[in-house]
Amino acid sequence: MRHLRGHIAWPHLSGGVATLRNRLSRARYFRGHGVHSPFVYALVREVFMAHGPISGEHDLRDALLARGVAPRRALELQNLMAHCGYRTFRLDEAGAELCVATRALSAAGTLELIRRAAVDGSTVAVLEPYADRDRMRLCGAIVAGHGSTSVDNRGYLLVFNTKRTPKQHFKI
Repeated sequence: MRHLRGHIAWPHLSGGVATLRNRLSRARYFRGHGVHSPFVYALVREVFMAHGPISGEHDLRDALLARGVAPRRALELQNLMAHCGYRTFRLDEAGAELCVATRALSAAGTLELIRRAAVDGSTVAVLEPYADRDRMRLCGAIVAGHGSTSVDNRGYLLVFNTKRTPKQHFKI
């Protein structure tokens, strides 16, 4: 620490505070505690906390691994498909039950994918929502304009387009 005109200059304090605030906002939903939605609670316990595949399918996982997605995140999304009973997926385009928006898709392309998925009733997974400020703003706008349930688990933002779930946002 060094003193500047009587004040202490804390290096990287703003980043540390932001990280702490982000972690504290998620702490209330740790391992599903405090989640009052049976749908999201089941996602946390059966999808995010699963240590292995919950089905024999692995097409989505393999496609995501080929695009450089972390193995844990690829497995979670494969498990999401099995848990929700989805049979089809697409990367960076609409027209399937689960659509995955990778970092390669532009912001405009991601918003168009979100719009089309809402019309189709598809679920969207937006990968790496905290990659940079622009991506964070994009995901914030998606959540603010979304009319159903969304779940942010740091690795991806899930946007569910179903009439059965109310407008709510969870940071896991």
